[in-house]
Amino acid sequence: MKTDELFDDTEDTAHSAAERAAAASRSTWVSVAVNVSLTLGQVLTGVLSGSQGLVADGIHSLSDLIADFVVLFASHHSKQGADERHPYGHQRFETAASLVLGALLVAVAVGMLWAALGKLVDPASLKRVHIVALWVALAALIVKELLFRYMLSVAKRVKSSMLVANAWHARSDAASSLVVGVGIVGNLAGYPILDPIAALVVGLLVLKMGWAFGSDALHDLMDRAADEEETQAIRQTILDTPGVIGIHDLRTRKMGDMIVADVHIEVDAGISVEAGHGIAVAARERVLKRHRVLNLMTHVDPRRRTDRGASAA
Repeated sequence: MKTDELFDDTEDTAHSAAERAAAASRSTWVSVAVNVSLTLGQVLTGVLSGSQGLVADGIHSLSDLIADFVVLFASHHSKQGADERHPYGHQRFETAASLVLGALLVAVAVGMLWAALGKLVDPASLKRVHIVALWVALAALIVKELLFRYMLSVAKRVKSSMLVANAWHARSDAASSLVVGVGIVGNLAGYPILDPIAALVVGLLVLKMGWAFGSDALHDLMDRAADEEETQAIRQTILDTPGVIGIHDLRTRKMGDMIVADVHIEVDAGISVEAGHGIAVAARERVLKRHRVLNLMTHVDPRRRTDRGASAA
């Protein structure tokens, strides 16, 4: 699943770097508070009730804390403007953070799979747990699912793939709580084998999720183009600019959750250079206002009136 698919291009996409960073900071600090509470509650209850699964889930919540601080670090740096060494700004800190979060999801998944396989090899090692562990696991599941929905709504509002990745990390933690809940129920019912089987299934899902986010971020770091729908919308905005006869060689590349683009704009060959420049400036301003475009570099090409019937590239 590509993170771009979560964003509705019909909505206003004009969010400044400061707004995006503020939203990331607020939602992430909420996640920090939740995960600190969950980590302490799950580990302590797991130790006292004899539930190894609940202790492991508490450690999983601790991994979310690491992810939260990665997001805070990235959002702090990504809101910085352009400077001499970074003329396009620091937007790609978000992409790098998404790559780290994807790797973290993969690492958590590998740990879940390893633990599940260990239990399958020796299911008799599981001890009977106290029922309080089940209530804590269910409470953790509900809290993590609510946290996921809150973080995802914020991510979609400000159109941040980094926050989407962190939200799905919270969902992976909710999935692990579900596994723990199933395992505890199985333990109490006398079927301890249910725990490692469920852990294997969820571990594979988390692994797939982490790989998808990591792969997406890696492609963005390699200057992947914006999706076709958004590219066509940018093209149409330029074509609708008064004085633009046609365009060609429109190229886009991702810069964090923003876009950097360049295009050749065709204008009437009979107008002055100053007039052609004014048309290019107007086209650029319209694109920056209406789309998630950080910068649009334009090149003006003269075109004779007799060539207007040709289609724009």
